Amino acid sequence: MAQLCYNRGCGQRFDPEENTDVSCTYHPGVPVFHDALKGWSCCKRRTTDFSDFLSIAGCTKGFHNSEKPPEPVKPEVKTTSERKELADLKPKFEEHIIQAPKPVEAIQRPSPDEPMTYLPLKVSASLKQALDKLKLSSENEIKKEEDSDEIKVGTPCKNGGCTKVFEGPDSMEEECTYHSGVPIFHEGMKYWSCCRRKTSDFNTFLSQEGCTTGTHVWIKKDAGKKMVPCRHDWHQTGGEVTISVYAKNSVPELSRVEANSTVLKIHIVFEGDKEFNRTLSLWGVIDVKRSYVTMTATKIELIMRKAEPMLWAGLELPASKLQQKQQQQDIAEQA
Repeated sequence: MAQLCYNRGCGQRFDPEENTDVSCTYHPGVPVFHDALKGWSCCKRRTTDFSDFLSIAGCTKGFHNSEKPPEPVKPEVKTTSERKELADLKPKFEEHIIQAPKPVEAIQRPSPDEPMTYLPLKVSASLKQALDKLKLSSENEIKKEEDSDEIKVGTPCKNGGCTKVFEGPDSMEEECTYHSGVPIFHEGMKYWSCCRRKTSDFNTFLSQEGCTTGTHVWIKKDAGKKMVPCRHDWHQTGGEVTISVYAKNSVPELSRVEANSTVLKIHIVFEGDKEFNRTLSLWGVIDVKRSYVTMTATKIELIMRKAEPMLWAGLELPASKLQQKQQQQDIAEQA
């Protein structure tokens, strides 16, 4: 009959008759959870994901073990005298009080007005290859646009809500009736932000007459870079804090990260015309000289060295604390 193996990291069923000294792959050590990292004391692999931790393969070979580890038994205490007897049985030892790390307010925090320094950028080979391909494709598009600068007959007007097409030089003098706002689709209703004539029918929405008059736009001008949000997260070890910004094909020549001991300013240009900006007031203090940025084809990682090897409660200092510190500085200056 198959039996269950109770070795850590195994949990498989085995046949006792076929149990050899290499049948089981397990962890002889104990689970270790420290600074968001999870692993086993017997091997060096660490991970931040609990599912990955459970799937870490064992590092030792041996026999399967069918003996279930004993569970700690708590004695039933019914009377006061029994409680006293148990207290007398407890080993006598000297108490050692371990002081918790001081909160961020108690540590001397540098001023956020310190001079900013550009963090060095390390560009990966994968990003360089991706940018080279994008450069070639963009050059081909520019050539096509240069070849087609002339407005062709039948070109539609680019203004929202205008249905006119270019029919010749006379179309340049025509008045354009269009919507200056943007289309909005909310809870089944469709309308323009400039006039808010709501309808549930899409064809009716498309046929709504414009509310603004002006000139036709036959060639759409480049709108320049547009600000967009980026998914980002962070994790920490005892000595470093890492911020990951998931922006594809970032441009090193146009991107920069500035920092001082407590403030971080991120400016990333990616995918040609997209821009991500973020300013962070860091929870702890960093060593700017030992911090840097790595840029790959799929993301940007900001590796910041902690000035003190302590656990951060969060990435950013709460706004209320910043306001209190600013008020205290104002009061001190007035005094």
